[in-house]
Amino acid sequence: MLYYRNWSRGGRLFLWFLLGFAVIAVLVMFDRTASFDNFIIRNVQSAESPVLTAIAKNLSLVGSTWFVVVISLVTITLLFLVLKHRMELILFVWVAVGSQLLNTLFKFWFRRERPTIHRLIEQEGFSFPSGHSMAAFSLYGAIAYLLWRHMRHRAQRILLILFTVLMTAGIGWSRVYLGVHYPSDVIGGYAASGAWLMLSIAIFEAYRTRKQRK
Repeated sequence: MLYYRNWSRGGRLFLWFLLGFAVIAVLVMFDRTASFDNFIIRNVQSAESPVLTAIAKNLSLVGSTWFVVVISLVTITLLFLVLKHRMELILFVWVAVGSQLLNTLFKFWFRRERPTIHRLIEQEGFSFPSGHSMAAFSLYGAIAYLLWRHMRHRAQRILLILFTVLMTAGIGWSRVYLGVHYPSDVIGGYAASGAWLMLSIAIFEAYRTRKQRK
């Protein structure tokens, strides 16, 4: 079980996401992301328009805490009352709550100030990693995993993945466009949430396999 090749896919992805977050975190700590961040910000904000601003604000709203809570409550209700999936409910709540706690911990650990160039909205709190990005990756990633297991048609799975990727990427883009996060905040948020989600899935699958064997 200690050999990497014997790990589950979730376990292997956890290590890759963790490594990615570690690299980004070190670069942020030593202020080595400025050139990359400024280049991306200039290119993203150079396309500013009333239409894109409205889209970015709506996407940012979708990734906000209250919206995530609403979606989570709806998902929990479906899992518990309609589908009777108790173990999947525990996984979903575990991922959602853990992601929020990790984001709070990381923000106070790194204490990175938000960008001060051309903000389209105001946002309080520290910058790294992006809370919206972590919440989006955890929420939509967990929902995609749970739905994927019950889908049998290829077309359904393709649409599910497309929706998940577009929503998660769109929320991250909106935070950079609106000037409240550095691109490295968004990428770091994806990596942190990815590691947490993959670790949670690996544990869930290991427990489920062990239970089935018994």
